[in-house]
Amino acid sequence: MKPKIMLTAGGTGGHLFPAQALAGELMRRGYGVELITDSRADRYGSAFPADKVHLVKSDTIRSKNPISLVKTAIKLGLGTLQAMKAIRAAKPAAIVGFGGYPTFPPMFAARLLGVPSILHEANAVMGRANRMLAKGARSVATSFPLQSLPADLAAKAVMTGNPLRDNVIAVCGHAYNSPEEGGAFHLLVFGGSQGARVFSQVLPEALKLMAPEDRERLVIVQQTRPEDLDAVEAAYREMGVAAQVASFFTDLPERIAAAHLVISRSGAGTVCELAAIGRPSILVPLPSALDNDQGRNAEVLAEVGGAWPIAQKELDPQRLAFELKELMDNPGRLVLAAQAALAQGAPHAVQRLADLTETLVGSVPTTTKKEATS
Repeated sequence: MKPKIMLTAGGTGGHLFPAQALAGELMRRGYGVELITDSRADRYGSAFPADKVHLVKSDTIRSKNPISLVKTAIKLGLGTLQAMKAIRAAKPAAIVGFGGYPTFPPMFAARLLGVPSILHEANAVMGRANRMLAKGARSVATSFPLQSLPADLAAKAVMTGNPLRDNVIAVCGHAYNSPEEGGAFHLLVFGGSQGARVFSQVLPEALKLMAPEDRERLVIVQQTRPEDLDAVEAAYREMGVAAQVASFFTDLPERIAAAHLVISRSGAGTVCELAAIGRPSILVPLPSALDNDQGRNAEVLAEVGGAWPIAQKELDPQRLAFELKELMDNPGRLVLAAQAALAQGAPHAVQRLADLTETLVGSVPTTTKKEATS
């Protein structure tokens, strides 16, 4: 029987979804899989393909206040002890981390116990937490080419792409069908739990500035925060715009594939899915993102002509109405952008990361594996 692999990821979709994809691939290859995460991911536990899910304490450095720093250090210390206990019990051959402060306790625990590890960096720029974690990892798997890495980390970097879930892979072969002149224009808008509000505020106002014949073409699917849902629905209903508004879509990859244009934030998972499926997008990086990771992610597609980034401070109704009108009237631009985005896609990323994991497991002597967790 093949050995066990332990995965660790923070409790948000951006971290958990690629971990979920790798877990499924490793299990198909015959490995046992366990997950270490934080309490935010508890709602994912039943769906995550793992033999066991361990919840450990974790925290993020929010300020330089001494009291806050001490509290964070205590939580991270307790989380490390909890992670060490889970690792000793599971005796994994390797651990794969998906970045962020919630993965610090498990990755640090693995380093203390001598368990070899891989760190996956989803974004186009490596954040501060991951720079610390990467020092103890054998390899750093990347989704995009990383810039300004120290020589020691650059030597560990292996480009795999960002693992995609099965429901994303299932729609990757769907060809882009450009909108017909004067026909329905399918617009998908989403922003995640933190980023959806600005779209709920700006898009309805932008549509009010458009000509009635342009509004009549629009078929909108929009994800909003629950507290904004009624107001957004009412605004579209008043304008006679065909719209489906919800706080969550379980079939988002299928919605992306059906869209003529996507308006969204530019988290790593979103950008990688847009590229793999091959859809043009207006990307609005989350301004509060640390290290401007979303801004750099957006640039990856913008540099090849696959997306049009707009800074949030520049996203007013007039600008958005203008951009929408331009793209609706020029389907050829959308086709070229779809092709450019698709050329950046990495639909086989999960296989590459699984291969890298197997290589790591194969390079560790059996005696070392036993000693590390004893």
